[in-house]
Amino acid sequence: MDYSAVRLRKHEGKRIRSGHLWIYSNEIDNKLTPLKSFTTGQPVLIEDSNGKALGLGYINPNNLLCVRLVSRDYRKPIDRSLFVHKLKIALSLRTRIYDKPFYRAVFGESDGLPGLIVDRFGEHLVVQITTAGMEQQKDNIVDALTKVFKPESILLRNDSNSRNAERLHSEIEQALGVTPQRIQIEENATQFIIHPHTGQKTGWFYDHRVSRQQIAKYVQGKRVLDVFSYIGAFGIQMAMAGAEDVWSIDISAKALDELQENAALNNVTEKVTCLEGDAFAAMGELKEQAEKFDVIIVDPPAFIKKRKDQKPGLKAYRKINEAAMRLLNKDGILLSASCSMHLKSDELQDCLLAGSRHLDKTLQIIEQCHQAQDHPIHPAISETRYIKGFISRVISAS
Repeated sequence: MDYSAVRLRKHEGKRIRSGHLWIYSNEIDNKLTPLKSFTTGQPVLIEDSNGKALGLGYINPNNLLCVRLVSRDYRKPIDRSLFVHKLKIALSLRTRIYDKPFYRAVFGESDGLPGLIVDRFGEHLVVQITTAGMEQQKDNIVDALTKVFKPESILLRNDSNSRNAERLHSEIEQALGVTPQRIQIEENATQFIIHPHTGQKTGWFYDHRVSRQQIAKYVQGKRVLDVFSYIGAFGIQMAMAGAEDVWSIDISAKALDELQENAALNNVTEKVTCLEGDAFAAMGELKEQAEKFDVIIVDPPAFIKKRKDQKPGLKAYRKINEAAMRLLNKDGILLSASCSMHLKSDELQDCLLAGSRHLDKTLQIIEQCHQAQDHPIHPAISETRYIKGFISRVISAS
């Protein structure tokens, strides 16, 4: 093993020693180890300013987030054996929690594999590689996944926007077997048909599995509105949990068609009503029609994708949740969630408070929502704690 070393500047190794996995370009000693001497995705030995080895990782000299640490044991190379070892550790957590093979099998940095996402749909794996360093290890990753999971197929959904920052091209590649266009999965005793080749991300979002269990306790015999419904992960589960009526809003006609298919799969078609359109506009129309709901679920796409989006994003979170409160029946329940890693939990809470006060309502937060256990949080990397949410009771001010 002969990896080129990348040397950190004085005092810049503290974050890595404390558990973090990221190194930025301005933390590197560019005189001793000039960035221009490295190739994109190249495996490297990471050294502290005094020359002490900190671990192995990979580098992208063209990116501000320049180096990602993969292993603190610098004596063992980044190879198939390392991936097999880390995948076995990741799998041991999932099999401890879930009795069926439907979960996020690898969650990037939190599983010690930055730049790698793997979702398991029974005997099929759908993979996202988001960094040049992991792209170079693609063959080792596929071989290791095959050994550890023994899947029927592996599909590489390497078409996410995050690859742009790494100067990687977008592609969908069949790495093993043949992944079906339609796969039936199960979450919280509810069945879904997903489309791994064409669906958002990998075709499914496991991250809100626990939130769906939490809100299901409040919907028995109630009228539910699911905003940003996608293919019905929340809505169909609410119908299965005993909701009397479930309305679903999404801008995608294709997503709503698939939601209807999932309603039929679970024999709840008669409970489901779909509204195609922009969420803000659709909720405005429901208000004009004097529609009211007992439980409303608001789980939008990230309104704050980058730090520069903070101000308009906060405004959007307040606006969408205030619109939801306007549609709630007296003593209604609101689940408000965010998947934006740049939004702090307290900021979402402030948006909810501001919206409720503007409507002269009292807000009682009764539960907090977090990402599911197959999305473990790396305590040194706040970005891995990206799901946040509140289940609130909205009542008249007194």
